[in-house]
Amino acid sequence: MNKKSSRLKDAILETASDMLDCGIITEKDYEKITMRHLKKGNFPQIDSMTSKEIKALREKAHLSQAAFASYLNLSVGYVSQLERGVKEPTGAVLALLNVIRRKGLDVIR
Repeated sequence: MNKKSSRLKDAILETASDMLDCGIITEKDYEKITMRHLKKGNFPQIDSMTSKEIKALREKAHLSQAAFASYLNLSVGYVSQLERGVKEPTGAVLALLNVIRRKGLDVIR
């Protein structure tokens, strides 16, 4: 880990500690934050998604491709490619789609 990354981690943990002291977060929440930053491999599972699953998410929300793309800050063309299986979601898009699958679109509205 480089120095910049280490300073960021330290700042995050200090902020979380201050939030705990002020009663903004619970001890359980604080432990989650520190575990995610101190132990590698303790991150939420991000499952891949098929084109059919992505289309089903959009249709369940009763959104057009354009509206769905707008919520995800993506282009309509990219959403279309995901739904046709031309491209597979990765990184932040895949993580966001997983959150929507678990919690519903209302979590980002």
